[in-house]
Amino acid sequence: MEARIARLESDVAHLCTDVADIKIDVRSLRDGIDRLDAKFEAKLGSLDSKFERKLDEGFARVDARFDKMDERFVRMDERFVRMDERFSKVETSIASAQLKAMLLYAALAAAMLGTMARGFQWI
Repeated sequence: MEARIARLESDVAHLCTDVADIKIDVRSLRDGIDRLDAKFEAKLGSLDSKFERKLDEGFARVDARFDKMDERFVRMDERFVRMDERFSKVETSIASAQLKAMLLYAALAAAMLGTMARGFQWI
């Protein structure tokens, strides 16, 4: 029985040393993982800041382009207002020309009737 107990004690001692070695290995793995995690977090933080900076630059460019387009639309709106003014002037001149043409047609008809009346000796 003593031999069995001695053998069990030696096996337990080997188990304890193996467990201690496993603990050391696990600690070294944990330290390595922590270092990798720190590196990953640092890289991720730098990538995040770069992404935010690029995104802000992109938004600034888009905003600048929209501002330019707004300016163009304002200028186009001003042009349309000027064109509307021109068209209204053209419309009034056309209306005036139509009135003059109608008066000229009436005068021509009166002159022709007068000439016909004189030629047929109605007058």
